[in-house]
Amino acid sequence: MSRPPFPPFTAETAAIKVRAAEDAWNSRDPARVAAAYTLDSNWRNRSEFLVGRDEVEAFLTRKWQAEHDYRLIKELWAFTGARIAVRFAYEAHDGNGRWFRAYGNENWEFAPDGLMAVRRASINDLSITEDERLFRWPLGVRPQDHPGLSDLGL
Repeated sequence: MSRPPFPPFTAETAAIKVRAAEDAWNSRDPARVAAAYTLDSNWRNRSEFLVGRDEVEAFLTRKWQAEHDYRLIKELWAFTGARIAVRFAYEAHDGNGRWFRAYGNENWEFAPDGLMAVRRASINDLSITEDERLFRWPLGVRPQDHPGLSDLGL
């Protein structure tokens, strides 16, 4: 299995890779998202360290059972060779209806087949009220005309 575009990345192909990742994560489908990673992918997500696609899928299943009405925006920060740096924000609420916005940075490294082999994520949460939400499109892929992070001042 391969996942174009392939490294080395250009500004155009890195942006395509970032938007494809955003769209997949907004599907909230753990199997779909996990399929973009190598079988032996290596993750750090906050304080969790995961190895392999199966652990990634299990993590994402737990994540989206706890984070309801999840909506994410990713933005390309930098790229070189087989690496891409991304900043992101997402909004969700917990089972008690408390909303938060998570801000983070990810460093990605890709295998030659375009699958992500390494993902390092640093993430911080901010409690927000329902009125402070900025990501209000219908669940699923962010519409093309919806502002990105920079446009939203995030």
